[in-house]
Amino acid sequence: MKLINIKLPGPKIIKTNIYKDKRGFLKETFRKNLFGKKNFPFDVMSYSKKNVLRGLHIQIKSSQAKIITVTHGKIFDVAVDLRKKSKNFGKYFSIIISDKSDFSFYIPAGFAHGFMCLSDKCTVNYKCSNYRNSKHERTLIWNDPKIKIKWPSKRPILSKKDKNGLPLDLFK
Repeated sequence: MKLINIKLPGPKIIKTNIYKDKRGFLKETFRKNLFGKKNFPFDVMSYSKKNVLRGLHIQIKSSQAKIITVTHGKIFDVAVDLRKKSKNFGKYFSIIISDKSDFSFYIPAGFAHGFMCLSDKCTVNYKCSNYRNSKHERTLIWNDPKIKIKWPSKRPILSKKDKNGLPLDLFK
């Protein structure tokens, strides 16, 4: 396994080895030594149907770094830089991840995260560096005109919370 930088400073691709044979495959999804002293004590799994959009979520206190791995299906995954002092504030990176991908996606603390399910159904595993606290969770509106995320569908299926996300200007 190794970490690969992307065009937006902070998030990284976690390149993994996949060992295949006639029975299927084995894939490592996490190695602590790649992340130094960073701890990931909390894991979450979500199941979604096609065109469900989850996010863009961020913890404003005890912010979370996340490692995203798709174990079934395919997603369009997005990380938006909301670090107040970052020269890349409001910029985003998107990537398609599937259960066949030979990588996971690392999103550092200070980034909002969301994804859209592209397959009939998908299962996404998140490894998180802090526990979730609903009092400190905020949602950035998925279609903020200042960010201009190019989502694969203009008519996603959203929760009430995600429909009522906040504009980018309120995160400054």
